[in-house]
Amino acid sequence: MKVSRLLVPVNGSSTDRQALELACSAAKRNKAKVYAICVIEVKRTLPLDAELEPEVQKAEGVLDRAEKIADEADYTVETEILQAREVGPAIVDEATERAVDVIVMGVPTAPESVETVTCRFTAKPPRATSFPSMTA
Repeated sequence: MKVSRLLVPVNGSSTDRQALELACSAAKRNKAKVYAICVIEVKRTLPLDAELEPEVQKAEGVLDRAEKIADEADYTVETEILQAREVGPAIVDEATERAVDVIVMGVPTAPESVETVTCRFTAKPPRATSFPSMTA
């Protein structure tokens, strides 16, 4: 499968590194673009464009680490902070807007204190909101 755009949602968890490394590796083979996003969940009691400085600072740190991980893999990622009511729909909306081929997400298989993750590549037939996925 030819991959030209990959989306990697990051949140500062232990799985971010392996998800980004997997995405950069796949992107290198295909000369693809990698987008790393961090979604800030905004409470319904606040306006969607509320200034959430502590959350923005945390997200900037997460995306700085994402850029460093990509640099270590000798690749470049484009980063962006999003504010949304819910993380899942925001990821799907961003993937649709950017017309990505693959979403690479970290999925912990053990408590966060344990550095164990499972990596898997799954290709699914394309549908309106269904994307092939790589999990790390």
